[in-house]
Amino acid sequence: MTDDESAIRQVVETWMAASRKGDLETVLSLMTDDVIFMVPAKEPFGKAAFAAAFKGMGEKIDGSSEIVELKLLGDWAYIRNRIDMTATPPGGEPVRRSGYTLTLLRKEGDGRWRLARDANLLASA
Repeated sequence: MTDDESAIRQVVETWMAASRKGDLETVLSLMTDDVIFMVPAKEPFGKAAFAAAFKGMGEKIDGSSEIVELKLLGDWAYIRNRIDMTATPPGGEPVRRSGYTLTLLRKEGDGRWRLARDANLLASA
């Protein structure tokens, strides 16, 4: 495994751990400033909308992630990722979602890999 592949796997692990802790600042640091998210039935959205949604959730998030495919393309890379997650709103019932994401990452000027585009295909399980 190359250093870049290890660094990309670390981005995913850090993202999942920070999400479990509700650590928005860490999650945001793993994104490019021009990040775009695509999810079913919504218009694509960027970093500010992601942050607002994260803050508004108030949910406990737990889950797992498995990188199924990782391909380096110079300063870009993509991963196909299988995610299984459960979100539990305060005083509510847990909602489990699972499925795949297709994520583009970009190696930025500081040498760090960050998420640049994400197509999230998770569905209620």
